Amino acid sequence: RARLVLALQVKNKAPAEVQITAEQLLREAKERELELLPPPPQQKITDVEELNDYKLRKRKTFEDNIRKNRTVISNWIKYAQWEESLKEIQRARSIYERALDVDYRNVTLWLKYAEMEMKNRQVNHARNIWDRAITTLPRVNQFWYKYTYMEEMLGNVAGSRQVFERWMEWQPEEQAWHSYINFELRYKEVDRARSIYERYILFKASAELVLVHPDVKNWIKYARFEEKHSYFAHARKVYERAVEFFGEEHMDEHLYVAFAKFEENQKEFERVRVIYKYALDRIPKQDAQNLFKNYTIFEKKFGDRRGIEDIIVSKRRFQYEEEVKANPHNYDAWFDYLRLVESDTDDETVREVYERAIANVPPIQEKRHWKRYIYLWINYALYEELEAKASKRTRQVYQACLELLPHKKFTFAKMWLLYAQFEIRQKNLPLARRALGTSIGKCPKTKLFKGYIELELQLREFDRCRKLYEKFLEFAPENCTSWIKFAELETILGDIDRARAIYELAISQPRLDMPEVLWKSYIDFEIEQEEYEKTRSLYRRLLQRTQHVKVWISLAQFELSVGQEERLLHCRQVYEEANKAMRSCEEKEERVMLLESWRSFEDEFGTSATKERIDKLMPEKIKKRRKLQAEDGSDAGWEEYYDYIFPEDTANQPNLKLLAMAKLWKKQQQESEAAAMDPDKDVDESQT
Repeated sequence: RARLVLALQVKNKAPAEVQITAEQLLREAKERELELLPPPPQQKITDVEELNDYKLRKRKTFEDNIRKNRTVISNWIKYAQWEESLKEIQRARSIYERALDVDYRNVTLWLKYAEMEMKNRQVNHARNIWDRAITTLPRVNQFWYKYTYMEEMLGNVAGSRQVFERWMEWQPEEQAWHSYINFELRYKEVDRARSIYERYILFKASAELVLVHPDVKNWIKYARFEEKHSYFAHARKVYERAVEFFGEEHMDEHLYVAFAKFEENQKEFERVRVIYKYALDRIPKQDAQNLFKNYTIFEKKFGDRRGIEDIIVSKRRFQYEEEVKANPHNYDAWFDYLRLVESDTDDETVREVYERAIANVPPIQEKRHWKRYIYLWINYALYEELEAKASKRTRQVYQACLELLPHKKFTFAKMWLLYAQFEIRQKNLPLARRALGTSIGKCPKTKLFKGYIELELQLREFDRCRKLYEKFLEFAPENCTSWIKFAELETILGDIDRARAIYELAISQPRLDMPEVLWKSYIDFEIEQEEYEKTRSLYRRLLQRTQHVKVWISLAQFELSVGQEERLLHCRQVYEEANKAMRSCEEKEERVMLLESWRSFEDEFGTSATKERIDKLMPEKIKKRRKLQAEDGSDAGWEEYYDYIFPEDTANQPNLKLLAMAKLWKKQQQESEAAAMDPDKDVDESQT
C-alpha cells in the first residue's frame, strides 16, 4: 500500500536534466574520504621487544598476502627485499627459493635473487644462482650477459670465457657472438677472436657443418676484423671464401662492394675492376644500383676516360634492357639500344641484340604497325654490310626479311630496292634483276617500277626500260608521270614518232591522275619539235574537253610566240574566241582573268582603238549580300561578296537599271530623314 501511494505521488517520471554517473559518485566519495582521513602517526621503535613485535606483524602481513595469491611475484620480491633490508639474508634466500618453486620461469625473480647475492658479496652463491638460471632458461640472453659480466668484473677471465663457450653451444643471436669477440679483443686474444668468427659463420657440431649466421654482413665484419688488425691476406681470403660460399645463385652487391673497397685500400686497382665487372655481369641489374654507383666513383677517382665511358654505357644498357623487357614491341627503345651496343661492343653481341629485336614481329598484319619494325631489318643489313663486312650474312638478312613480309597484304618497296642495290654493289647483277623481277611479280608497286627502271637506265639497258615501262603502264595506266617519262625516254633516244604515239595513247586513257600535266608535256614536246600546226591541233583538242581559262591564255601566248607577221592577229582572235566561249561560264573570276590577260596584251602590242575596246569589255565590280544557311537549314546571317557585271551581258542591263533606281531612292530617303530631324534649319534656309 505504501508503494502504491508513493507511485501515485510521483507523477513526473522523466529523467532529471543533470545526470550523475556512478563513476562520478565514486570519485567524489574517494575525494572526501582522503580529505577526512588524517595522516598515519609516526612510530618509533625503542627496544628489542617492539622491534620483534614489528617484524612479526610485518612478516604476518607478507605471509597473508602470499597466502591470498601465490602467483603474484611482486609480493615475494617485496617480502625478500624487506628481509634483505633487515640483513636477514638466509630468510631472503628462503623466500626467493619458495618463490622459484612457484614460478621458476620468471626472469625478474632470478635477476633479483642474483643481484641480492652480488650486492652482499656472496660470489659463490651468485655463481650458483646464475648456473641454475642459465641451465633452466638458456634462451634468456640477459642471464648470460650478467653472468659473464660478473666473472669479468671479478677478474675471472677464464671463468668468463668458459661461460661464453657454454653460451655459444646454444648458437645464440648475433650480438652474443659479437660480445664474445669483443671480450677476447679486450684481452688482445686475436687468434681466439678469429676462431670465434669462424664458428660464428660456420659452426661445426658432431662432424657436421651447421650454418649459424652465414649472412653477407657477418662475412664482411669478419673480413674487416682481419683488415683492422692488418691481416690483409686473411681478409682477402675471407672475401674469396664468401664469394665462393654464396656462388652465383645468391650473389649480393654489398659483398662485392666491400671486397672492391678493400682492394682499393690495398691499391690493387686492377683487382677492383675485375671484381666490379664480375659482379655486374652476374647480378641482376635491378639489384646492382649501389654496385653501379660505387664502380662509377672508383673509375672517376682512379680510372681513365675509357673506363668512365664503360660504366656509363653499362648503366644505359641496363636502362634499355628494362625498357625492352617491359615492352618488347617498343621499337624506338630497340633502336636506341642497338645504337649503344654498335658503338662499344663486338659483332657477336650486336648480332645477338639485333636477333632479339627482329624476333618481336608485330602481332597485327597491318602496314602501319610494321613501318618502324622494318627499319630494324634495314639497320641490321646495313650493319652487316658496312660495319661487319659480312656480305653473305647481309644477303641472308635481306632474304629472311623478304620471306617474313606478308606480300599478299602489303610490302615495303624500299626493302626490295635496298636488296637489289646491295647485289649491284656486290657486282651480282643477275640476282639484283631477279629480286626486282620477283618484287614486281609478287607485289607490283609504283616505287618498285621506278626503281627498276632507274637501275636499267643507269646500266643503259634501254630495251629493258621499254619493257618495264610497258609493264608499268599496264599496271597503272592512270599514272601520267609514267607516260611522260616513257615519252621523254623515247625523245632522248631520238624516236620521235614512238614518243608521239605514246603521248597519243596516254591522252586517250579514260582515267588519268594529272591530265593537265600530261597535256602540257605533250604540247611542250610538239613545240620543241617545232610542229606548230600539231600544237594548234592539240590545243583545239584540249579545248574540246575543257574550256578552262588557262588553256585559252596558253594558246594565246603560244600564238604570240610562234607567229611572225600575223602573230598579233592570231593572238587577238584567240582572245576574241575565248571571250565569246566564256560568256556562258559560271565562274566570272575566270572571265575576268581572261580579260585582264587580254588587256595586258593590248597594253603592250595594241592600238588606242583596241585598248579602248578592251576597256569597255572590263566588268564593274560591285558588292552584294547573300543569305547564309547552316547545315541544319537554320538562318546563319548574311555574307558580303563581290560580283562582276559585264557590259556585254544584255541580260544584266535591267538589273543595272534597277540598281541605279535603288541608289536614287536611298539617297532621297536619307535627305527626307535629315529634314525631319532639323525643321528649323529648313525654315532659316527658306528665309535666307
